[in-house]
Amino acid sequence: MLRFFIFFFLFIHSCVAAPKIPAAVPATKWLTLNGQEPAVVARGGFSGLFPESSASANDLAISTSSPGLTMLCNLQMTKDGVGLCLSDIRLDNAPTISTLFPKAQKTYKVYGQDLKGWFVLDYSADTIFSNVSLVQNIFSRPSIFDGQMPVSAVEDVLGIKPPKFWLSVQYDAFYMEHKLSAAAYLRSLRFRGITFISSPEIGFLKSIGMDALRAKTKLIFEFKDPEAIEPTTNKKYSEILKNLAAIKAFASGVLVPKDYIWALDSANYLKPASTFVADAHKAGLEVYASGFANDYRTSYNYSYDPSAEYLQFVDNGQFSVDGFITDFPPTASQAISCLSHQKGNLPKIGNALVITHNGASGEYPGCTDLAYQKAVDDGADVIDCSVQMSKDGMAFCHDSADITATTNAMTTFMSRATSVPEIQPTNGIFSFDLTWAEIQSLKPQIQSPFSTSGGFQRNPANKNAGKFMTLVDFLEFGKAKAVTGVLINIQATSKKGLGIVDAVKSALTNSTLDKQSTQKVLIQSDDSSVLSSFEAVPPYTRVLSIDKEIGDAPKPSVDEIKKHAEAVNLKRSSLDTISESFATGKTNVVEEMHKGNISVYVSVLRNEYISIAFDYFSDPTVELATFIAGNGVDGVITEFPATATRYLRSPCSDLNKDQPYAILPAEAGALLSVAAKEAQPPAIAPSPPLDAKDVIDPPLPPVANIGSSDGEAPPHAPPHSGTIATSANLGLSLLAILALGVLFAVE
Repeated sequence: MLRFFIFFFLFIHSCVAAPKIPAAVPATKWLTLNGQEPAVVARGGFSGLFPESSASANDLAISTSSPGLTMLCNLQMTKDGVGLCLSDIRLDNAPTISTLFPKAQKTYKVYGQDLKGWFVLDYSADTIFSNVSLVQNIFSRPSIFDGQMPVSAVEDVLGIKPPKFWLSVQYDAFYMEHKLSAAAYLRSLRFRGITFISSPEIGFLKSIGMDALRAKTKLIFEFKDPEAIEPTTNKKYSEILKNLAAIKAFASGVLVPKDYIWALDSANYLKPASTFVADAHKAGLEVYASGFANDYRTSYNYSYDPSAEYLQFVDNGQFSVDGFITDFPPTASQAISCLSHQKGNLPKIGNALVITHNGASGEYPGCTDLAYQKAVDDGADVIDCSVQMSKDGMAFCHDSADITATTNAMTTFMSRATSVPEIQPTNGIFSFDLTWAEIQSLKPQIQSPFSTSGGFQRNPANKNAGKFMTLVDFLEFGKAKAVTGVLINIQATSKKGLGIVDAVKSALTNSTLDKQSTQKVLIQSDDSSVLSSFEAVPPYTRVLSIDKEIGDAPKPSVDEIKKHAEAVNLKRSSLDTISESFATGKTNVVEEMHKGNISVYVSVLRNEYISIAFDYFSDPTVELATFIAGNGVDGVITEFPATATRYLRSPCSDLNKDQPYAILPAEAGALLSVAAKEAQPPAIAPSPPLDAKDVIDPPLPPVANIGSSDGEAPPHAPPHSGTIATSANLGLSLLAILALGVLFAVE
């Protein structure tokens, strides 16, 4: 136990800075009922990481959230009348209960439904404290803390003196049937330290009204599902909703599921907001919304950015809720304290660049005009174009030479499928086998990298929107939009004799971007010979893309990079090592590159929580803070530039500024150290250091004749030249055809 608390203290110390009191903070006018900042209410502490209402969850919530945090405890009653903080009236998720009492399951009628399990009210407090330990009851969250933390009594949580305390009483009528009284329990506490009490039962709230008034405790009426029955009046909550003024007689506020305010349509997009908040405020009621968590799938409008969802409820220009009930209180805190009220084109803080990966490809098909326009609208500094070549010599922007996954090519050009092992191990339909007119006839298709593993689709309403852009049009677009810079990516197909390097040089010269210094031009490649061919143009910044994971950057390797590039693009795992979704360590690669005066960009950042380590709170903003403020990278390459821009425009991204709250980087390994040793994932071997010889590539091959006006296939150069190898027209594998067929079946 001592080891646990020592490690936990270190974790808190490494991740959280004490709030600073600024000399002056300009007052912000909120559209809440009283004009004050919305409240952050932590449901069971930081229950997004630790078991609900455990000591660790409560401590971490207080340490990582804004100073006015409210701690919420769901009250359950034991056989001997002790109040516990547990999410459910049953103990079914406790790992020891079924073993200790295998025949003790019971069935009770709760709100008209028969529930079976091990109920809290059947056991004394001593039995539960001695035999029951907490587990995480949401399976997508960390399980390594399960079975290590005892159940907390209400008095335990009050004892840590949270800034504010909220007691949720869900089942008073049920407990009263079994001769247990939540009201009597509250009176035994004299309501001390309790800021809010909520309940979905009108009779209970009325029964404690005078006591709450004397204690200055706010009473909150909780709405359940609109079709559910309120036990006191036997009316549906939808009927009670019609007379909000009547609620004001016994409560000062209401708590509602978030879809009472912003409902979703059948496609998971937001419907127009209801008038609920305005109506409640008109009746003099505060409004608290529940159901917020970083690891819940919600509207596509939020682009998997949990901060965007909070802002939708407090910073929409029409109304603001008065508080959130959340499992991830730091994210709600940063949305309110740091990311709200960013009106206009605010300047970014610091020098880190926001660089796109195929434009805003998290929201539109990558490398399309709409993806690039969205990136510009979202404040990206640098937009990128990965250059591919058509059969008739048109240079255009596309992530890969294989266009199968990002277009509907398989429905029209399946017969063109070929095998090119030098590019990829699987068959594909390659851009250099299609004319530009044929490519233009295809529909773009948004890529969802986690659609197979987790079912995370991206913006299906726009999955085929936009048009691909030629390199020339891309450069003109970048100039017209006055972006900070453009990044031209030349990857594997540059070795196939397609003339991409010459096409890029020509396009840049014709655009005059090689003769100015107003806009940056970044030339990126995983091939040092490609970068060396641009050495004669000093204004360009050359970026070496290192696609493999590295654990170190020895000086000889850095010196070799310096001969070819001024910057590197590194994988996220080359900066922070990840094991089973935990950050286990941090490399010194950024420091070593900086010693050699080489800038570091990190890629690819995505918003989907499944791609983000637990240490970053399943929050893309904390991941950004970790790489920018923690690791010191010079730029982030992202598919969601709006998230990165919002963070960099926030005053909370400046850790040198005195302010009441800051978005702090995570400390790799700190969260994992809190778990018992036997529960931790096995240690992973460190990635190898970068070898200097891996930086050096052979010279570029001569340019092949890649096409002719009569549409004949280009001649194949001898194998030693590095041009496209002879490809058998093998077609796609049956598995690939079936998989892609499913995708198009749902269009």
